[in-house]
Amino acid sequence: MTKPDISFIVDSLKEKFGSSIISIEQQYDFPVITIEKNSHVNIFRFLYDDERFQFRYLTTLCGVHYPGTEKPFVIMFQLHSLVFNIRLRFKSYTTADDLQFDSLTPLFSAANWMERETFDFYGYRFTGHPNLKRILNVEDMDYFPMRKEYPVEDQTRYDKDDTMFGREPANFKKLI
Repeated sequence: MTKPDISFIVDSLKEKFGSSIISIEQQYDFPVITIEKNSHVNIFRFLYDDERFQFRYLTTLCGVHYPGTEKPFVIMFQLHSLVFNIRLRFKSYTTADDLQFDSLTPLFSAANWMERETFDFYGYRFTGHPNLKRILNVEDMDYFPMRKEYPVEDQTRYDKDDTMFGREPANFKKLI
């Protein structure tokens, strides 16, 4: 078996999935492929089943929140072909009103806990997940703590400088 290069993999994805592939860029040592929201299961099954690629290991599935953007919620997946030692990163963007994704648990058993964690901290829902419930937080928690909707520091304190965390609290007084 010959190790496929990234351009061959990308060309194969473009040929098979066309408009589902939104963009491709290189970030550090990762090719990052942005895909349409509902295409990830088909794309990953293709990469899993095709003997030329053999992406059979899901290393990461997690949520990301970029407030203030058109589609502030992102789900990020990383696949690894252990046979060829190739890693790919996929991202899919969505809005707060559309946090529903198909579960990857039928394809990757490791997705089970990763999807539960993503649900627990960001509120993403995974259709077809066998046991989607909170994994680290209490069941009756009514918010998702990793979303950037909450201040990092206690807003009643004036002695804390939230700007160290990239945010400016409402009550922060600038010194002249």
